[in-house]
Amino acid sequence: MPLYREKGVVLRSYKLGEADRIIVLLTQGRGKVRAVAKGVRRTKSKFGSRLEAASVVQLQLYEGRNLDIITQAERVESFSELRADFGRYGRAALLLEIVDSTIVEGESNPALFKMLTGALRELDRTGNNLVVPAFVAKLLVLEGVQPRVDSCVSCGSTENLATIQIHEGGVLCSNCPRGERLSTAARLALVDIFANRVRHVLETTPPAIAQELETLAARLVEQHTERRLRAPSVLYEQLNP
Repeated sequence: MPLYREKGVVLRSYKLGEADRIIVLLTQGRGKVRAVAKGVRRTKSKFGSRLEAASVVQLQLYEGRNLDIITQAERVESFSELRADFGRYGRAALLLEIVDSTIVEGESNPALFKMLTGALRELDRTGNNLVVPAFVAKLLVLEGVQPRVDSCVSCGSTENLATIQIHEGGVLCSNCPRGERLSTAARLALVDIFANRVRHVLETTPPAIAQELETLAARLVEQHTERRLRAPSVLYEQLNP
């Protein structure tokens, strides 16, 4: 079996047999990979806690017929601040679920790997709750399905853009009254993100608008993947008991 090395982000894991786990990773060079970590559930496992979700790891793997096998794992980034705070970790879990639900195995996507590691570093450093909507917006650009936010998707008007209809792919003006309310501040934040002014958005957007964008981001992903995300409900129930 061919041996190879990869850098990856652990997206999730699940049990296999009595002592093993299947680790789902977004790797830098091979995209999404599922690999077996043998004996990882034993107390004296050689992997320890290095394969926890949201860890950036350097791996050595054997290429298997159905599943690859992890033979070595060294943690490159552990994000200790992120793990110490429920809000940050909850948003990291949401990022991981979004990536896992969006990509398919075997498709290299170095741009997405760079985006995800950058988003996790920002969450670890600042805990900014705009990280998720900014990430989602850039992901939709990468996927070629970004919503139109600078003109009405129905008539083309650039004036009085007051609502958004996700199923129609963008915002609508007051002359095309349908969809749900979208504040001007939230819409302009999206315009800035799509124009690569992400840092400006992270540093200037007030909390109320950030919350509006977080909710919208989850719904945009669910529309794109046609799957219900689990992480948002858990996160917001804990943050708003």
